[in-house]
Amino acid sequence: MPVYMVLEIVVKDPSMYARYVEQAPAVIESYGGRYLARGGHITSLEGGWRPERIVILEFPSIERLEAWNRSPEYRKLAQLRAEATDSRAFVVEGYEPS
Repeated sequence: MPVYMVLEIVVKDPSMYARYVEQAPAVIESYGGRYLARGGHITSLEGGWRPERIVILEFPSIERLEAWNRSPEYRKLAQLRAEATDSRAFVVEGYEPS
């Protein structure tokens, strides 16, 4: 079952974050992940939520997402993202009708 990682990101250091953005896609793709949304225009509809940047990733399974997230090549990039941004993230399973 596909899973989706949703990140809300506030960029603190644009040049450092640009290094992350340059390198992350190849690592994400190598684990079967793909971007569904990556920093596009955001329209707030309810609740006054005004995120600066949203990223949505899709992985084919929770196992592939966890392998990517634990991988040595991503861990060093995750550290770069952590230093360049304030981020919040969650993972949600996809919907499969019964």
